[in-house]
Amino acid sequence: MSFFSTPPMATRPLSDAMRPGPLRAVLQLRAVSKLLVLVLAAAILVPLINAQWSGALWPSDLTVDVSGPLGKTSDWIIDNRDSHPLFVYFLGHLSNAVVISVRSVYMLLLALGWTGVTAGVTLIAWRVAGIRIAATALISFLASGLLGMWVPTMQTLALMVVAVAASVLVGALLGLAGGLSERLFRILRPVLDTMQVLPAFAYLLPVVLVFGIGVPAALLATVIYAAPPMARLTALGLRGADPGVLEAVSSLGATGRQRLLTARLPLARKEILLGINQSIMMALGMVVIASMIGAAGLGDRVYQALASVDVGAALAAAIPIVLLAIVMDRTTAAAGERLGAGTAATGPQWLRGWQAWAGVAAVTAVLALVGRLSGSLVWPGAWAVDLARPVNDFKEWMVDHLYSGVPVIGGTADWAAHFTDWVLNPLRDGLTALPWYGTLLIVAALAWLIGTWRTALTAVLAMAAIGVLGVWKPSMNTLSQVIAALVVTLVLGFGIGVLTAGSKRLEAILRPVLDVMQTMPQFVYLIPVVALFAVGRAPAAAAAVVYALPAVIRITTQGLRQVDPAAMESARSLGATRWQILRQVQLPLARPALLLAVNQGVVLVLAVVIIGGLVGGGALGYDVVTGLATGDLALGLVAGVAIVCLGLMLDRVTQPTERRTAGKGA
Repeated sequence: MSFFSTPPMATRPLSDAMRPGPLRAVLQLRAVSKLLVLVLAAAILVPLINAQWSGALWPSDLTVDVSGPLGKTSDWIIDNRDSHPLFVYFLGHLSNAVVISVRSVYMLLLALGWTGVTAGVTLIAWRVAGIRIAATALISFLASGLLGMWVPTMQTLALMVVAVAASVLVGALLGLAGGLSERLFRILRPVLDTMQVLPAFAYLLPVVLVFGIGVPAALLATVIYAAPPMARLTALGLRGADPGVLEAVSSLGATGRQRLLTARLPLARKEILLGINQSIMMALGMVVIASMIGAAGLGDRVYQALASVDVGAALAAAIPIVLLAIVMDRTTAAAGERLGAGTAATGPQWLRGWQAWAGVAAVTAVLALVGRLSGSLVWPGAWAVDLARPVNDFKEWMVDHLYSGVPVIGGTADWAAHFTDWVLNPLRDGLTALPWYGTLLIVAALAWLIGTWRTALTAVLAMAAIGVLGVWKPSMNTLSQVIAALVVTLVLGFGIGVLTAGSKRLEAILRPVLDVMQTMPQFVYLIPVVALFAVGRAPAAAAAVVYALPAVIRITTQGLRQVDPAAMESARSLGATRWQILRQVQLPLARPALLLAVNQGVVLVLAVVIIGGLVGGGALGYDVVTGLATGDLALGLVAGVAIVCLGLMLDRVTQPTERRTAGKGA
C-alpha cells in the first residue's frame, strides 16, 4: 500500500511539506562537502602515516610514559603533606573542617537516636511534601533498621547532609556569577558541559592524590560531582528571568542588589529548587561510589559485599540506599513543585503557619528523649532481620537451576556467554584490529557531520590523548562495551518509548517503575546483574543498559508527544496509517529529542560500564579500581584521564552542535 490512498492532487500539500526544504538541501550539501574534505585528507595522510607507523594499535613512538612524573608527584605530595604551606595552612584546614562537620552531624544523629531521626525525617517530609511522602520516609527508615543497617545509614546520611550543603553553596555561587555575567557564563558553560559527561570514577583519583584515603577525599569528590547541576540550573534560571518584570523593577529605581533579591531570584526559584534536587541525587550516587576511597556507610557495605560476591549482604545495604534516594527525590521534588506554584506546604493543622518548624523540632525532641530513656539510641539488634541468608540461598538456587541447562531459552549464564562471544568479543577485536588512524578518521567524520570543525577537533584530540597515554587497547575494550550496551539500550528505549507515546495506560504503568529506576544510584545496579549473570563483561553491560534505559524511554516519549499535532492530523486526513505517521512524521520531527536520548544514553552507559570494573568488566574500569585498591595512583590516574577523554569524544560524536553555531559558519 502506498503512503497516501487519496488522489495525487490531495497529496500535494503534504508531499511538498515532506520534501527536503532549502535548509535541508544546504545541510546535505554541507555534509557531502565535509565528507569530501575528509576523504581527500585521508587519501593524503593515510599512506604517509602507514609508511611511518604501520600496525593497528597506537604506535609506541607516539606514547608518553607519564608513570614516572605521576609517581614523583605522588611521592612529593605524600612527603610534603605535613610540612608544605599549601597543605598546612589551606588543605589541612579544609580537611579538618570536613571531618569535624561530618562527625558533628553524625554525633547529632546518634544523639537523636533512631526514634528522633525517624520522627524528624517523617515530620519534615510531611511538612514540605505531604502525607504520602511522609509515609514513604517512615517506612524507609524503619526498613533500614530492620535490615540491620541503621548505623551505616546514619553514616551515609551525615556525609550526605554536609556534601549537599557544600554542593548547593558552591553551585549557587557559581550559578549566580554565571547568571549575572555573560563573560563568566561563557567560561563556565564548557567547563560544566565537560563535567557533566565525566563518569563518577574520574572524580575519585585527583582528590585521593591530594587528600589520601578517607572522608575528606570522599566528600570533596562528591561536592565536585554534585555542584555542576546546581550551578547550571541557577545560571539558566537567572538568565531566563522575564525581561518585562526586570524592566518594571528597574523603572522603580531598584538597585542591582534589589533587582536580584526581589526579581531575579524569585523568578528563578523553580530552576534553583530543581538544581537542589539534582545535586541531592548526584551527591547520593557519588557518596555510595566514594566508599571505595574511605567513605563509611551503606556504600562501603555494598562494596565489601560485591568484592566477596555476597549478593545477600549487598542487597541488604542496597535497599536502604534506594529508599533513601526515593525519599530525598520525592521530598525535594514535591517541595519544588509547591513553591514553584506558589502553594503552601501541606500537613495537619498544627503543622501549618510559622509555628510549623518549631512543632517539628519539639515533637522530634520529645521522641528522641523517649528513645534515650528506653536505653536504645541505635536500632535494637534483636529487631533486625537477616536478609542476606535467604537471598544467598535463592542465588544458589538460581545458580543450580537458572544459570544453565534451561530448556529452549537457556540459562542466564548461557545468555551472558553468548552475548560475550557473539557481540562483545567481535566488537572488541574489530576495534582493536582497526588501524588507529582509521579510528581517528571515523571519529572526525562523525563529529564533523553533526557538528562543527571545532567539535571534530575536540573529539580527535581526545582520542589522540588516549593513544599518547598508552592505553589504546583497554580503551577500545571499554569502547566496545559502551557501543554494545548503547545499541541494546537504544533498541529497547526507542521501542518502549514509541509504545509509551501511543498509550497513556502503558505510560501510567511504567511511570513509577521508571521513577524508581532513575533514583537508584549507579552502584546498586551491579547487585542484580551479579546475582543473575555472575561476573564478567556481559553483566557490566547489562547493568549499564538497565541504568540508561529510563532516561532514553522518557526522552523518546516526550519527544514524540511534542510533535506538532497539526502535522499528524494532516497525515491522518490523507489516509496515512499509524506506522506511516510514526515513520514519516513523528520520528523526523522528533529528531532533536531522539539525538538527545542517544547522547544521554552514551553518558549513562559509559558511567556504569566503568563501574562494571568491580564485577569483571575489565579494561579502564579495572585499571581505576586496581589503582585505587593498590595505591598505584599512576595506573589509576592514567585510566581516569582516558575515561575522561573517552567520555568527551562520545559526547561530541553524539550531540549535534550545528544549531549552537547557526549563522556563524561551520
